[in-house]
Amino acid sequence: MSTRIYGSLARIADFGNSNFDVQPLDRSHWATGDYVQGVVTGIPTRLYRIEDRIGHMVRVEPGDWVVGALGDREATLEGVGSWVDIGDDGVMHALTAAGLMGRYTSMATMLPEPLSLKYQGHLCRSGRKVCMTDFALRSDNYEFSVPTLLLVGTSMSAGKTTTGRRVCKELDRAGLHVVGAKLTGAGRYRDILSFLKTGAREIFDFVDVGLPSTVVPADEYRRAIRPLLSHINDCAPDLLVAEAGASPLEPYNGAAIMEELGENIVCTILCASDPYAVVGVQQAFGLKPDLVAGPATTTSAAVELLRKLTGLHGINVIDPDRKLEFREFLREQLRKLPGDKRRANRSDLALGGCGRLIGERDFSAAEVISETEAYGPHVVVVRLCAQRQYGRQRRR
Repeated sequence: MSTRIYGSLARIADFGNSNFDVQPLDRSHWATGDYVQGVVTGIPTRLYRIEDRIGHMVRVEPGDWVVGALGDREATLEGVGSWVDIGDDGVMHALTAAGLMGRYTSMATMLPEPLSLKYQGHLCRSGRKVCMTDFALRSDNYEFSVPTLLLVGTSMSAGKTTTGRRVCKELDRAGLHVVGAKLTGAGRYRDILSFLKTGAREIFDFVDVGLPSTVVPADEYRRAIRPLLSHINDCAPDLLVAEAGASPLEPYNGAAIMEELGENIVCTILCASDPYAVVGVQQAFGLKPDLVAGPATTTSAAVELLRKLTGLHGINVIDPDRKLEFREFLREQLRKLPGDKRRANRSDLALGGCGRLIGERDFSAAEVISETEAYGPHVVVVRLCAQRQYGRQRRR
């Protein structure tokens, strides 16, 4: 008996096993973001796995049914494909484990055969196809004024999500209300889930506004992403930690999101594969980040070469010996925040290891980091009042 697996692109929908029909549609009715079902075919490889609606990886076998969404991917290190390339034979591939459905036209030779499927039909209700946009977040008024720490890369797999996790952890430790978001890329749930697990209070990505990937025309992307930014604004966070997938020059609309965020960007961290890639992004895109992270900072030699080539500072954020240096960097960036956002706006009790009262006052986020360091690893910060004195109440 076949098992139906829903890819994580379906996490915004209300699907159950009996509230839709699967109907083949003529190609003239296909579009990006349509929910479709395919039956798994071929000989399984390590890529025969689907990320389900709660982020778990599920092994699939020939004969299983997979629900995903039509879309495009243009990954420099893995593969290129589109739903447009699905032929009359109905053969398609899972372009990502989230259930991004298309057909590869170019794929890295180091990878095994991709998850292959045969198109069975579109998910339909009352004869009408069901699309991601049916479940997208909406917003009547566009407003966004959240200070943003932006993570960009020189390519995919350059360390953006890893760096974002470290940022979320440190800022949560400082007492900030952090929202984590991935604003460009190809749909996967694991990246923003990792932000939630390491300190972000809320998480969002472009899937929430009906995009299976951000390889879409720039005007379509901007129309979709603005309601998402409005919802983030409604959460009234102290800071948005935003990842832009791939690199600014790839067709994922990285340049567009940087324009949309505009002057709200208070810090930019460039995650790079090597020091020379930093030079490339600087020259091609004119980007001058506040910090470089990722594989380009793996060793002291790499950091020194980075400095010689670009004059930029680099920190290997996953090196325990550089933790305090990274914390100091973030402390400096927090001082850039507007005054009403920089303060934690609460009364805190900082207690030493033996329960001695150290003080009672409002701490700024930067001060919480430094105070905790000063009092040692056994300090406990007890929040007495979390009511904010600015902005909107965060979404429940």
